[in-house]
Amino acid sequence: MRTTFSEDEIAELKKHPCVFDCTTKTVYYTVEFKQRALQLQKEGVHTKDIWRQSGFDVSKWKSEYFRGTLRDWRKAVERGGTEALQNHGGTPHDRGPTHTKDDTVKRLTLHVQYLEAENAFLARLRARRAESNSGLSKNTESSET
Repeated sequence: MRTTFSEDEIAELKKHPCVFDCTTKTVYYTVEFKQRALQLQKEGVHTKDIWRQSGFDVSKWKSEYFRGTLRDWRKAVERGGTEALQNHGGTPHDRGPTHTKDDTVKRLTLHVQYLEAENAFLARLRARRAESNSGLSKNTESSET
């Protein structure tokens, strides 16, 4: 049985920087998130942890969703390279001549938000590592404002 999202959950998911669009039954992720998720899986990160680390509430999905989604993305890449992530089973906004400037602006805005969140995460991680190595508290704020 598929996961069904309420209107409130859809609104929340649409605000997430890794989500391009969302309906009651489908989440359309950004290509950047798909690529990063596949890379993390290759590095041995547990599938559910990939979503958790990206700021998703993983309790909204059935447990097999994460593994199945990554499997589908991996198969798409094997068949058509990384470009296939734009077309395979999602992100209809990126398909062919229907791709508009508004879609490009939304995609780039989401990409910037994703990169800012990733930079903030990495800054906190570096600060924790430095703190554990020196025993001193370090600044955990990102240099981006």
